[in-house]
Amino acid sequence: MISSSEKEKLIAACLKAREASYSPYSDFCVGAALLGEDGRIYKGCNIENAAFTPTVCAERVALFVAVSEGVRQFSALAVCGGKKDAALPLAICAPCGVCRQALREFCGDEMPVFLVQDAEHFEEVTFASLLPKSFGPENL
Repeated sequence: MISSSEKEKLIAACLKAREASYSPYSDFCVGAALLGEDGRIYKGCNIENAAFTPTVCAERVALFVAVSEGVRQFSALAVCGGKKDAALPLAICAPCGVCRQALREFCGDEMPVFLVQDAEHFEEVTFASLLPKSFGPENL
């Protein structure tokens, strides 16, 4: 369970992260913010590439930054996305399948995920609802 203050900061961080998106090909900007068990927020934005395959999603950028700094447990995730010049509120934007699987390595089933339109409008779901019957380290 995260506090209202943490939720507000997480949502604001994901909206801010979206501003740094490098998406010249799709013009679809995504921001993500991941709350570590250490209380820090790790941000990421999508980074596209002309070769397409090296493109990386905002959620994995945030995850990889956190993991590279030694964080392995997380309390919540916020994600927002939409066309570069889209006015707020944005449409609901959920993590892609690859990001869901990458996050599964470190995030528990009951972790809250906020699908953000703007600071006041968001949908709260659990991680398990995004990736039901998932495959994880305990399956090996």
